[in-house]
Amino acid sequence: MSFFNKKFKIDNIDIGNHCKPYIIAEMSANHANDINIAIEIIKKAKECGADAIKIQTYTADTLTLNCKKKEFEAKGAWEGQYLYDLYLDASMPWEWTAKLQTVAKEIGITLFSSPFDFSSVKFLEDLNMPAYKIASPEIIDLPLVRRIAQTGKPIIMSTGNATLAQINEACAILIEENARDLCILKCTSEYPASPKNINLKTIQNMKEIFKCPIGLSDHTLGSAIPIASVAMGTCMIEKHFIVDRKNTSADSFFSATPNELKAIVDGSKMVQEAIGKVSYPILSPKPQRSLICIKDIKKGEMLKDSINFKSLRPGGGIEPKYLDLVKERLVNTDIKFGTLLTWEHLS
Repeated sequence: MSFFNKKFKIDNIDIGNHCKPYIIAEMSANHANDINIAIEIIKKAKECGADAIKIQTYTADTLTLNCKKKEFEAKGAWEGQYLYDLYLDASMPWEWTAKLQTVAKEIGITLFSSPFDFSSVKFLEDLNMPAYKIASPEIIDLPLVRRIAQTGKPIIMSTGNATLAQINEACAILIEENARDLCILKCTSEYPASPKNINLKTIQNMKEIFKCPIGLSDHTLGSAIPIASVAMGTCMIEKHFIVDRKNTSADSFFSATPNELKAIVDGSKMVQEAIGKVSYPILSPKPQRSLICIKDIKKGEMLKDSINFKSLRPGGGIEPKYLDLVKERLVNTDIKFGTLLTWEHLS
C-alpha cells in the first residue's frame, strides 16, 4: 500500500509518473557572492526551459565549526580547504532571498530552497517557500526532516550516499508527520560523478520500494545521464547550473552550462514522450518488400523467380514469404513491368 502521493504539484506544475519531467536548476555556490550573477542565473534557467531554480539557505556556522582539526578538512574536489572556509565562501546571503523570489515570480519560474537547520526553515517559512529540498547529507538529521515535514510543503529528498535503512528512517518520519507529497532523488555524491557509479537501475527499485515519484540529482558532466534517467523512470532532474564556467565558484567545475541545461530540458521531454506504453500493431503495417514484376509478362506465362519477378521494395503486393506458392504459377492476365503481384494475377 502506498502512503505517498503518486502525483503532486509545486506551483501548479504536476510532478509524477507520466508528467513532463520537472527540471530544477541548482544555483548552489554559483552566485559567486554577486547578486547580479544570481539574478542572471535565474533568468537564464528560465530561458533554458527549467521549471525551478533552487538555492541553499545556510551559513558556515549552521553547517560546521570554525575548527582546523583534520576531521574538518574538506574531501574530494575541495581537498586542501577546511569546511568552514568552503561554506563561508559558498553560502548565499539570506537577505538576497526575497529579491530573488521577486525576480523568479516576475519571469514565471519557481524558486525554492534547501534549509539546513531550524533557523533556515523558519526564515524560509516566513517567505512562504512553495517546496523544500532535503540535501543528501541532511537525510540522517531526523529532527530537521521532521521540522521540514511539519511545514506541510512538498518535499524533495536527495539520497546521496544514504543507505536504504537511512532512507527508510527519513520516510518513516515523513509518514508520521503526514507529509504525502514527496519526490526522492537518486543521487551519487561525487563531484563530478563518474557514469559508472550512477547505477540508474536503482531508480526502478526505488519506485517499487517507496511508491512515490523518483528523480535524479545529477553531478555527472554533460547531459547524457540525466536524459537517459527519464527512460528509467525519473520524473524530476536536478542539475547544478552556471551561466558561464569562467565565473568560478565552489561548484562551477561540474555545473551545467546553458547549452547543457537546454539539452536536458529538450531531451528529457523527448524521451518521456517516447516511452509511451506497451503497444503492438493490431494489423501489420505495410511490408517493406513484396513480389514485383521485373519485366512485362504475357497472359499464360509462368512466373519464374528472379527472371520475370523478384522480391523488392516497396511493399504492398504478395509478401516474399509466399515465394514458393507463386513461382511457376501461370498468370491470368498481361502484367506490366513494375507491377506489384497480387493473388488476382495468378491462375
